[in-house]
Amino acid sequence: MIALPDSLCYLNGDYLPLNQAKVSVMDRGFLFGDGAYESIPVYQRRLFRFDDHLARLERSLGKLEIEADLDPEAWLERIRKVVEAHPSGDQLVYLQVTRGVAPRSHLMPEGLEPTVFVATSERSQPTPAQRVQGLACVTARDFRWERGDIKSISLLGNVLARKISADQGADETILLRDDGSGGPWLTEGASSNVWIVHEGALLGPAPDEHVLAGVRIELLRELCEETGIAFNLRPVSEADVRAADEILLSSASKEVIAVTRLDGEQVGHGALRGRPGPVYARLHEAYQRAIQSQSI
Repeated sequence: MIALPDSLCYLNGDYLPLNQAKVSVMDRGFLFGDGAYESIPVYQRRLFRFDDHLARLERSLGKLEIEADLDPEAWLERIRKVVEAHPSGDQLVYLQVTRGVAPRSHLMPEGLEPTVFVATSERSQPTPAQRVQGLACVTARDFRWERGDIKSISLLGNVLARKISADQGADETILLRDDGSGGPWLTEGASSNVWIVHEGALLGPAPDEHVLAGVRIELLRELCEETGIAFNLRPVSEADVRAADEILLSSASKEVIAVTRLDGEQVGHGALRGRPGPVYARLHEAYQRAIQSQSI
């Protein structure tokens, strides 16, 4: 059995050690995965793009028709208390809201009190070697459900997708969906947004029902504008991915990082083949500046 840490968490109005937090077995989050979540990176106890994360949580809960108190000041108070109690300054805060406790039924009951949970952990991040060498990824068919626009706690599809790459000693699984319209088309990674670079421009699939509106999508748009990199959200085919000059991943924990090997083959062309490229280098540097200016 894996022992849970004793770091402070918030659960339904109470602050208590994580290893003492309990929810009912009849909570719909436990029974159905009926809830939404967010993960917010923390740098030296400062929350990065807090407003964007809270806004996305509100959007996900709205699509699930879960009514919860989303007052920003109340959330900040909860989160800051949990963050300040943790020994590490660099953290990843986890927020989860479920529909609440009710007798088991597929029908969504009305008037439930949502279960609200906040916890934090030390933030994992790419190693210096990964920054220099890039990551290895594999591709797989996107077999997840059709509502990727909701940041749902129902993550079994993502878990199974990540296992595909873990079983092959790779760092992430890049998912491709064939909708019969000339694809397969790039959607996401198991736990990342995926980008390609073509002729100096950063390209990625636009958010839709298969692609979550990632906080880092808007961030990378801003960073591209700042650094003079062309930015375009459009359908990206499997052929585009395999012919890319660079492939990048972005997420709360990875920030932005280069992929240098895909399905065992080196990414890129010429002298930069199999190495992090210049667009990645510029975006990584700009990302570090954004951390300093956009954390509260």
